[in-house]
Amino acid sequence: MLELDPTLPAELGPLQWLIGSWKGTGVLSFPVGDRTVEREFGQRVSFAHHGHPYLAYEAYAWILDDQLTPLAAETGFWRLARPAAEADAGPGMLPPEGAPAYDSAEAVEALRRPDGAFDLQALIAHPAGVAELYLGTIDGPRIDLATDAVLRGAGAKEHTASTRMLGLVDQHLLWAWDLAALGQGLESHASARLARVTPSEANEGR
Repeated sequence: MLELDPTLPAELGPLQWLIGSWKGTGVLSFPVGDRTVEREFGQRVSFAHHGHPYLAYEAYAWILDDQLTPLAAETGFWRLARPAAEADAGPGMLPPEGAPAYDSAEAVEALRRPDGAFDLQALIAHPAGVAELYLGTIDGPRIDLATDAVLRGAGAKEHTASTRMLGLVDQHLLWAWDLAALGQGLESHASARLARVTPSEANEGR
């Protein structure tokens, strides 16, 4: 049975270990044409909730050079993947009506898969005109995601698929990202190790 923080919406029970700010370093390595682009980077990641059954996600990365050159940014929303309910908000700005369909740990427990995991959905947008819809699972302190769809604007570089893995190991958030882009099949792209920090620490430096 889920151990739920009573201050959170029940649907965030499986995701509550992510909530907070994280900061650390990682490595980028990806083939581009006949060369491999490699960089060491710093990253700040945050998962926050606003009283709704989803987490707001934000990540910012910079190259570990003398100028701390900006490298990448992402924003999005993470939530359990489950059937739509009449009491859900939307579409658009329409407010929810009635009691939430999953308003207790017992109700959320009914969403658990036979293998013990929960289905997960993450929508991640990039400033260059790419949006990724990920589907996957969260099983305790481990998340596995793969893109179900990638939307690209006319000015975005080719990007066709991604997979991501996140895990809580020794109180650190570890993640790895595989990417299919620029004519390459799915290749190892980047990984990082992040420590939980206070809000003030998260904004020190970059």
